[in-house]
Amino acid sequence: MADETIGIVGAGIVGLAIGREITLRRPGTRVVVLEKEDAVARHQTGHNSGVVHAGIYYPPGSLKAQLCTRGRSLLKEYCQERRIAYDECGKLVVAVRADELGRLDNLEKRARRTPYRECAGSTRRDREIEPHAAGLAALHSPETAITDFPGVARAFADEIVAAGGEVRLSWPVTSIVPASPRIEVVSGERRLTVDRLIVCAGIQSDKVARLAGDRQEPIIIPFRGEYMRVKPEKADMVRGMIYPVPDPRYPFLGVHFTRRVTGVVEVGPNAVLATAREGYKRSTFSVPDLAALAAWPGAWRMAKQHWRTGIKEVRGSLSKRRYMAEAMRYVPEIGAADVVRAGAGVRAQALDRDGSLVDDFRIHRMGAVTAVRNAPSPAATSSMAIAEHVLGAIFD
Repeated sequence: MADETIGIVGAGIVGLAIGREITLRRPGTRVVVLEKEDAVARHQTGHNSGVVHAGIYYPPGSLKAQLCTRGRSLLKEYCQERRIAYDECGKLVVAVRADELGRLDNLEKRARRTPYRECAGSTRRDREIEPHAAGLAALHSPETAITDFPGVARAFADEIVAAGGEVRLSWPVTSIVPASPRIEVVSGERRLTVDRLIVCAGIQSDKVARLAGDRQEPIIIPFRGEYMRVKPEKADMVRGMIYPVPDPRYPFLGVHFTRRVTGVVEVGPNAVLATAREGYKRSTFSVPDLAALAAWPGAWRMAKQHWRTGIKEVRGSLSKRRYMAEAMRYVPEIGAADVVRAGAGVRAQALDRDGSLVDDFRIHRMGAVTAVRNAPSPAATSSMAIAEHVLGAIFD
């Protein structure tokens, strides 16, 4: 296999996990990771909440359910071996309204059907776990953890380079040209010829996949998730994570409390439609990105279905008081005066033509090109299992 070259577009945690897996599974293969930024993990990997999910939310049989639980196990072992911060501080999923109790019971039943049954258990001792949490009932997930995902991504990149591969930074892909039987990847005047190409371009995944001849659907729409940081004097009120009961009609989990490996406690994220694909700030605006979104029929169908939720999220984005009013249902003692605005991330959410927000991972193959078209949360948790899955599909 020494003469084979595999290119990977995207140096986020998923692309780097796949590159690392290739070096382990196919020694001698040349791996070249292409990244448009000047460092790895610059987008979703570097802007998420750092949560290692246990897999209790995802429908049995879905790729998310399969790969999250497997990925969590692999990631935990990897972090222990590499001495990367990994803290099983646990998560409490809290029902604060009577109409959420049925969904909480269903969530517990689903959790007990996962391959790792120890990942969740019900509790009526929630005040012992999170003394400052409110609510009617709760589900405890003791193995939900926090970690340093950018640190994991950098470790993956180091392994690729140590195995003889490359991570080429500041290398934006501008075209992909078939050069039978190989593929030519172009960045301005620069060219790379590969035998296989794997696209893991995150927020740009649909654009890059279409360069390789993939179909248009689904497109990626950006949702900005904004965080608040709890002031140090009240940070000890949250020991681990406090989450709402998820709404199955919507792919986002809602505002929640999360302790990071640094000891900082954050509230968020919300989910506001961003005005640019890389719109980490409200002031970032892209006419081409908005025009492409407006031209997609599914965007209007999505807006018709979710406009009320959208208005609520925008109001919370503009007003810290409104934002924290939602969060205070879970921890009443932490209000608007107890937080400061923190950073933001952008979620790459796939949208089908019919207006459906794609919930599961979605991977397309076009001959020698494989494109990861949708990899939202828990993609970071699942990254090592996604790598196994992608390479299994290609080579097994």
